Amino acid sequence: MIITIENKQFKISDITQLYPAAIVKTGYEEETTQVSLEWLEVEAKDKVEVVGFGIFVHLGEEEKHTFVFKTKEEMDEAVGRIAAQLKN
Repeated sequence: MIITIENKQFKISDITQLYPAAIVKTGYEEETTQVSLEWLEVEAKDKVEVVGFGIFVHLGEEEKHTFVFKTKEEMDEAVGRIAAQLKN
């Protein structure tokens, strides 16, 4: 089965991880990192600067694809499109 994320296709059998996350500034220059959405909602308490949201796709240990969205709503819509493909 093939799924499409933002016009890029992936074989489901090749995906080792697929998850949404928030992208936040680390506080060191312009460096960013990803944090879980749960951590952002429960623990962050406005202590971090969110710069975007992403869907992260890992293909084995070496290959990673990141799809970045400006808002959580945009990311949620993309997650919904992925979920719809998986139902078929």
